[in-house]
Amino acid sequence: MTLRIEIEDLAKHFGAIKAVDGVSFSVKKGEVLGFLGPNGAGKSTTMKMITGFLAPTRGTVRVCGHDVLTDPISVKASLGYLPEGAPAYADMTPDGFLRFIADIRGLSGADKKRAVAYAADRAQIKTVMFQPIETLSKGYKRRVGLAQAILHNPPVLILDEPTDGLDPNQKHEVRTLINDMAHDKAIIISTHILEEVNAMCTRNVVIANGQIQFDGTPIQLEAMSDYHNAVCVAVANVDSNAFSAFLNNLQFIANVELLTSNRGFRVYPANGQQITVELSQAIRGNGWEIDSLYAENGRLDEVFRTITTGSLRSSI
Repeated sequence: MTLRIEIEDLAKHFGAIKAVDGVSFSVKKGEVLGFLGPNGAGKSTTMKMITGFLAPTRGTVRVCGHDVLTDPISVKASLGYLPEGAPAYADMTPDGFLRFIADIRGLSGADKKRAVAYAADRAQIKTVMFQPIETLSKGYKRRVGLAQAILHNPPVLILDEPTDGLDPNQKHEVRTLINDMAHDKAIIISTHILEEVNAMCTRNVVIANGQIQFDGTPIQLEAMSDYHNAVCVAVANVDSNAFSAFLNNLQFIANVELLTSNRGFRVYPANGQQITVELSQAIRGNGWEIDSLYAENGRLDEVFRTITTGSLRSSI
């Protein structure tokens, strides 16, 4: 796979404030990288440096082999950028705005017409193309911003909160679009919406206080949760104390937690591995009927808090 984005020891300081402080990672063709972090973590600042909007205090950024400091025009030609807030000229229509962006991108004639039609179709804004942008909903404004980012079909996309302000149907459409484009692009998505991790991302980088705290796959991120591979189980017509004692005596279980409203128990595996088959066999071997049994993948909100605040995980 071809490296499309290379970032080495990137930093941006505003006086004594270290907004970004020594960030390094790369993104390959075919990857959708979720850039996660709390507000003020340094996500938008990093993306602005990748696009050349901000000059770094130190470090190196290369996009498709072009250095953002020594060859900024080639960098900008290689990427599409959706900034935070999706700024646009309020008195323009989407049609006029996209034609304006096409002019800036050096497109003309049939190529320009084709690019505008392509972007409008992919972003699903054809029904509002001739309305003033200031009259559009927040969701449509966001989609106009996405349309300008993909107008020239760039090999790299930098998208800052691409689903912000969209309703569930619109979010699904944007996620589908991003997944469709991912096979031949390198895409960075900055977000604080954890559901985007599994919906779109093949890899995640978590940043806090200007530094990377995690770099790995969504599965690896979920595996950091205390709830990863925990199993919720309930049996029919069995005293809860007897069932609890039975569960606590199983060697592959580390801890047993009573669930509310008589919904059974949550059990945590001793080695973090999947135990659904072993647990089911043990329960049925004791002659009991299972009402429900399902494993949890892990809770991203818990992992996010742990990583970004440095808080201790609960003991199980």
